Amino acid sequence: MAFIKFLGTAGGRFVVARQLRYSAGIYISHEGTSLILDPGPGTLVRCARVRPAIDVTKLDGLILSHAHLDHSNDANILLDAINQGGLRKAGALFCPRDCLEGDNPVILRYLRNNLERIEILQAETSYLLGNISFWTSVRHRHPVETYGLIFDFSGHKVGFLVDTAYFKGLAASYLGVKTLVINVVRYHPPKGYLLEHLHIADVKRLLKEIAPQRAVLTHFGMTMLRARPEKVADELTWELGIPVMAAHDGLHLEV
Repeated sequence: MAFIKFLGTAGGRFVVARQLRYSAGIYISHEGTSLILDPGPGTLVRCARVRPAIDVTKLDGLILSHAHLDHSNDANILLDAINQGGLRKAGALFCPRDCLEGDNPVILRYLRNNLERIEILQAETSYLLGNISFWTSVRHRHPVETYGLIFDFSGHKVGFLVDTAYFKGLAASYLGVKTLVINVVRYHPPKGYLLEHLHIADVKRLLKEIAPQRAVLTHFGMTMLRARPEKVADELTWELGIPVMAAHDGLHLEV
């Protein structure tokens, strides 16, 4: 059985900056292996304060879906904790190449030699960390290199459809998942400019195309908070016939 805990559910600069929801990442544990996906600002503190507390020195690794701060801010301090400040070589990091190279790398160079391994995420590629197996989606449509993740927990597939604009072919990567977690920053599409994030009309289309057994909405921006995520989830459940829930800070799922 896998355990998934939403340490935070914030998305978008204003919700993160004001901490209207926590912006920490998602803790995943399965058969003795544990990791954090997208450790945004405050992840270290949230791990210490949740009950039961999460001992970050015992994490096996991190996954960054992309380099933006609300997904990567606490990566360095967590990696340093895993290898105990360089006293041991430990931990794995999975991330797109631009998290490590280019103009804006987000992982400090001095930390990298203390890791057991670093694996570069590429589109539609499989990876293994201990007892957790996962693979990437097609590349998402986002300002930086971004991939969704699909985990296989003893036959129960869980997809994390992270930041992206909707595009034809996106749903194909997530077909067959039983639980689909969707980052939905906007309630309505923005007017007059392009924002490469999903809104509720996109979510409806994706749920119809993917047809998971259940869906979880998270990563809420201001317009989603104003619309009340729980109410939005109930409306989607009624309209689509698919159980949809809105994540809250501290939500845990067992799959």
